[in-house]
Amino acid sequence: MTRPALIGDIGGTNARLALVTPDTFAPHDIQSLPCADYPGLVEAVRDYLARVGLTGDDAPQEACLAFACPIRGDKVTMTNNHWTFSRRAVQEALGLRLFKAINDFTAQALGVPHVAADDLAEVQRGEAIPHAARLVIGPGTGLGVAGLFPGRRAWIPLPTEGGHVTFAPTDEREQNLLRHFRNRYGRVSVERLLCGQGLLDLYLAHCSLKGAPPRLKSPAEVTEAAGSGDGVARDTLLRFLKILGDVSGDAALTVGARGGVYLCGGILPRLLDWLPQSRFLEAFADKGRMSAYTGQIPVRVVTAPWPGLLGAAEALHNPEVD
Repeated sequence: MTRPALIGDIGGTNARLALVTPDTFAPHDIQSLPCADYPGLVEAVRDYLARVGLTGDDAPQEACLAFACPIRGDKVTMTNNHWTFSRRAVQEALGLRLFKAINDFTAQALGVPHVAADDLAEVQRGEAIPHAARLVIGPGTGLGVAGLFPGRRAWIPLPTEGGHVTFAPTDEREQNLLRHFRNRYGRVSVERLLCGQGLLDLYLAHCSLKGAPPRLKSPAEVTEAAGSGDGVARDTLLRFLKILGDVSGDAALTVGARGGVYLCGGILPRLLDWLPQSRFLEAFADKGRMSAYTGQIPVRVVTAPWPGLLGAAEALHNPEVD
């Protein structure tokens, strides 16, 4: 019997762990463990393996785990929880002959080619060009941006910090929003607006500009209120999607994403009904002399529940991923 490998997608709050048969991409025995319940990664993994009955000689010897933090060198420090570890020490403690640690959005990107067609919601039909780069972008805790290229041997991830490019307003409303955010933060990146906290901040900015007292206190409340007839919340949500269209189109031009644009993360699947009402596609395609270029790029929302696990499975034996 082939020994399963361990894969995982680990954020600031939860560690989603699973098993996969090497050279396949279907995770099983998926469990989500609260990071706060464990002093570190090794303890969480050991508890997971005990829960699924894989200890001692049955324990996995290969693992690929994705983390919501920068990955560089041996030491990994989580951004939004207390875990800090040495990659070499973890490999030794868990008895792994292969251990890969990758960024969580790199895993999202690598998972895209393995997402089933039923888990892709079409936003713009377009025409994907074979052997062209793809763009994977998604607002969540921050704004993740990555490229993906079909290499000769395997998928090649192109990690970026594209969420931190400068916000560029395209109309008078956005000029006013820029002034509001600049007074608060100084330089304004697109991630300031295009993330969960950014949605709430965008709502507060709209309230300030309209002279309306703010009454909502979370991104979820903004979304719910928009659907319940709150005019300021509705304007906020539609502006959020319009700016995302601007940024996604710019990023598609930057990486030459003729292979398609994939919208990932936890926010967009909940806003599928809002996308057709918004100016997302107008903003995505409105690129002056390059409008015909962006207008032909297929755009889809990834609705799969665990693309990061699919990406970790892809990265496990991908020679382009260290």
